[in-house]
Amino acid sequence: MDAKIVVKEIKKSFKDLPVVGGVSLDVRDGEFVAIVGPSGCGKSTLMKIIAGFEQPTEGEVRIDGMVRRGPNPKGISISQHGSVFPWLTVQQNLMFGLTGDGHGDKSALADHYAEMVGLKGFESSYPHELSGGMLKRVELARALVVKPEILYMDEPFSALDALMNLKMRTELLRILAEERHTVILITHDVEEALFMADRILVLSPRPTRIQATFEVPQPHPRKLSQPQFQEMKEQILRELGVTI
Repeated sequence: MDAKIVVKEIKKSFKDLPVVGGVSLDVRDGEFVAIVGPSGCGKSTLMKIIAGFEQPTEGEVRIDGMVRRGPNPKGISISQHGSVFPWLTVQQNLMFGLTGDGHGDKSALADHYAEMVGLKGFESSYPHELSGGMLKRVELARALVVKPEILYMDEPFSALDALMNLKMRTELLRILAEERHTVILITHDVEEALFMADRILVLSPRPTRIQATFEVPQPHPRKLSQPQFQEMKEQILRELGVTI
């Protein structure tokens, strides 16, 4: 399968501080890749470069064979920081990115994605009327409604409690089974990576490089209590310098 995203020898420094020390990777069309690494290693900087929000000091990123010069509509970012507009309703938030005339009935499309993420009946609600988990559902629906080819996700569920985090992971996997997207997920949670990803990349401390790669061939849904997942979790934690 052809690569959707090609990252070639990316390096990034801020003044005299090297942050990304030479990263190369390919992401296949429709693949879900999770990236884990120690705190402060440069995970988010690497993601910003791949998504087009930062320019590398050296190297290049290609999307569908074209050199990336900046963000474009093919990819949408979802971060740990909320991005819902508080003065707009759920439906209005979802319609916000539907610019141009190629979307048909925008309100119906927004309502379809609200229902897809479990927000049917809340289309007229404002963000202050919603729980934290529901706000994350709005963010997810707002990203999906514009039908991006790539989702860039930087610890999107880290602020949620453990139960809601698990619900959102499961919800995202259900949606991805219905709609095809290429996904790059930055996470500090090894179990989250094992639960969701097709492949896991472990980054080294700063200046970061890819230290190890783990393929996760088991189909969804996955039970992380199974021995193969426990063994892989221990291997990844050892790469991160943690022994359990």
